[in-house]
Amino acid sequence: MAGQSRSSNQLVVPQCSAALDQMKYEVAQELGIQIPQDGYYGYMATRDTGALGGYITRKLVQIAEQQLAGSNIRH
Repeated sequence: MAGQSRSSNQLVVPQCSAALDQMKYEVAQELGIQIPQDGYYGYMATRDTGALGGYITRKLVQIAEQQLAGSNIRH
């Protein structure tokens, strides 16, 4: 089951799965957190999994803000 998510969350855009997976590994490397090779997160510290999720969320919000700032939306 390596690489398979056990999460019940549904992606709004399923095609982004690979990009999110890549981001997860990049963030883990930045934070010095080892991702389990078998994809099972049950043995990881809650602090580490929370740090991964929080950092990924901050990066996604930052990307969205940059895209919104770059597009000249006029109402």
